[in-house]
Amino acid sequence: MIPIPNSFPIPAAHSLRDPNADRGAPRLAGRRSVLRAASLAGLGLVAPGALAASATGALPVRQSLLRINGEPFRVIEQGAGPAVLFCHGFPDTADTWRSQMRAVAAAGYRAVALDMRGFGQSFAPRDPALYTSMYTVGDLVGVLDALKIDTAVVVGHDWGADHAQRAALMRPDRFRALVSISIPFAPRGEASLYQDLRKRGLGDRYYALEWIKPGAEALFAPPAQSIPSILYWPSASPPADQRWDPIDPRRSLLRPAPATLPAWADPAYVRHTIAAFEKTGFRGGLNHYRATQGSFDLLSAFKGAVIRQPSLYIWGAEDGLCQFFHKTPPTMAELRRGQPGLVGQVRLEGVGHWVQHEAADRLNAELLKFLGALGAP
Repeated sequence: MIPIPNSFPIPAAHSLRDPNADRGAPRLAGRRSVLRAASLAGLGLVAPGALAASATGALPVRQSLLRINGEPFRVIEQGAGPAVLFCHGFPDTADTWRSQMRAVAAAGYRAVALDMRGFGQSFAPRDPALYTSMYTVGDLVGVLDALKIDTAVVVGHDWGADHAQRAALMRPDRFRALVSISIPFAPRGEASLYQDLRKRGLGDRYYALEWIKPGAEALFAPPAQSIPSILYWPSASPPADQRWDPIDPRRSLLRPAPATLPAWADPAYVRHTIAAFEKTGFRGGLNHYRATQGSFDLLSAFKGAVIRQPSLYIWGAEDGLCQFFHKTPPTMAELRRGQPGLVGQVRLEGVGHWVQHEAADRLNAELLKFLGALGAP
């Protein structure tokens, strides 16, 4: 794995976490206590192991390889307080959230992110049937159980948003609020997304229907070429007429990207992501697409079910995927048909698909505003 910058320190080694290891450790009560402890640590008045700050002043990042339902999952944590669980999409790892984790940890929350099933150092079965929502939601509940967390706000981007939405839908007792980034929520209807696309004559044009074919992993080789391409083309950085279009193969995500990526694409993060997929390949990530129809079939009991917890939808105005899902900006009334608890939507001008990178500061501010309004669990 490529080393993470000092601003997002990760221990070089990790081990299976003992779920009882933290039982004897002192617990900080609420955000004020965390911030007060951080200031005291800066004065040398707290023991180094209690709340050690990094050289940049950020709270330290803890890394574990947890056993979730008998399988390994890599989890990173930062801070203490009410939990915020971050779920990434494709092609990515938990490290995509480094800026957001720093921000919420500094504000007195416990930031938790995992390499989702099929990615990074986490469990990656070959069978696509093991990637349905029943399994991915089980992974998220398992992380909370392993970390002794009763309830969390769940935040997801791309595929992570879809999984976060299903978690909020199926387990409102464990996920008290939801933030969806780049993917709007739609209740289960009569037909799946793929069935609807084929009915509309888009079966040969929609990008994901190419990615679910056997052997599609070869399209992404080598990662040193495909990762920069997938970061660049759906962002707001290319000229508008060249950006990714999900139903135009000529404007594919996999076109060669410019040799120099935009400033928002941190080189260390890009190197880390390339290295992760050089090690794992893309089969696990693509299995999330292959499991789409299976998830739809298994969730028949949730047909028409809505998400009632407080929720927030954040999206980039230049994101081709969002433009496909809603050709005109959705109204709050439209969004609340599936999310009665929706408190707001944030349309970020000049931002594409990679919101957590392209507009990290703006996203962080919206997250903290939303979390602050929720109050303590």
